[in-house]
Amino acid sequence: MSQSLAYFRGQIVPIEQANVNVMTHALHYGTAVFEGIRGNWSDSEEKMFVYRMREHYIRLLLGCRMLMMDIGKTADELCDITENLIKACGYKQDLYIRPLAYKSEELIANLKLQDLSSDFTLIMVPFGAYLESDGALNCCTSSWRRIDDTIIPPRVKISGHYVNSILAKTEATLAGFDEAIMLTPDGFVSEGSGENLFMINDGKLVIPPVSDNNLTGITRDSAITIAKEDLGMEVLERRIRRSELYFADEVFLTGTAAHIQAVGRLDSRNIADGETGEYTSAINEIYQKAIRGENPKYRGWCTEVSVT
Repeated sequence: MSQSLAYFRGQIVPIEQANVNVMTHALHYGTAVFEGIRGNWSDSEEKMFVYRMREHYIRLLLGCRMLMMDIGKTADELCDITENLIKACGYKQDLYIRPLAYKSEELIANLKLQDLSSDFTLIMVPFGAYLESDGALNCCTSSWRRIDDTIIPPRVKISGHYVNSILAKTEATLAGFDEAIMLTPDGFVSEGSGENLFMINDGKLVIPPVSDNNLTGITRDSAITIAKEDLGMEVLERRIRRSELYFADEVFLTGTAAHIQAVGRLDSRNIADGETGEYTSAINEIYQKAIRGENPKYRGWCTEVSVT
């Protein structure tokens, strides 16, 4: 039988016991780094396939470096903690796994990272689709610009900078759209509110560079690998103008939570015929099998955890 548990202050506890003090620094200032990791359940193998877990923890530790946090754990140790919590929780369904490193000092009115203690916690919850759309997404260009790397580095998942994404996502959904596409301060395409963006033209895959204020996406990297190695596509990394998306053959978004999702409309204009394109479908088909351990070529992307 499954149960809701957390890794908190060095031990596994019932999730209702994993509480922080209202004085906790991260609660007031967003001084935390998180990851979103997918655990994909396989009924046929009776295993949880955790997608590219070590890469997620490597990125988490890079974020910790930025915020001067020493959580006293290596990427491999964090993977072990995660496997143990998966087994203890006993879920036999798809999971969203949320590690969080945070400034745990119970102190306000102090903006000096070097003075503040840090801690690590981990939770996981049953999780289905992130983007609520049965087909290609209907998106808008956000009026909120993507924060620049010189403000808060968006290439890692620093909690405080996600207010930028939340404002964009809220604006889009209140206006009846599925998702927001965000631009850089100088008007080039950056990414979705919580996903990397890809454009396809004439069979070539075009992506904005990470220097255009993108997350160094792990699903982004997977999609690039599949496009190159399985479909033989040429991949170009360059700056993209907003208007180029209107003329694209295909546009899609990628993210660990979002998976791979086509964009069918942008700013009340169809992308091509408004449906999921041929290349997007092909990349997604390979990806969906890979994350559940069903593609031998990419099985190494997953950590297999037996759940009893």
